[in-house]
Amino acid sequence: MSMEVLLGAYLLWNSYVFIAMGRDKRRAKLNRWRISESSLLLMGAALGGVGLYAGMKYFHHKTKHAKFRMGSPLLILFNLLILALFYYLGWYRII
Repeated sequence: MSMEVLLGAYLLWNSYVFIAMGRDKRRAKLNRWRISESSLLLMGAALGGVGLYAGMKYFHHKTKHAKFRMGSPLLILFNLLILALFYYLGWYRII
């Protein structure tokens, strides 16, 4: 797998997480079934930190929750460390 494919997958996944934040906000307004906070945070931890943070800011969703306010930037750093390790070890060439 080339680095371009890896970055494309990263962009797609973060777009999905961003959309998930928007869907959850809409469902909250309609008083319908919601995506659990743990699922949203897990998506952020699974290399979706940028989408989680962007969705939080854009949709003004979960902004009062400390675990999202502090967790989203930390997940972005965690994601960057994982991607750097992935690149450094050359694992993108194996897959």
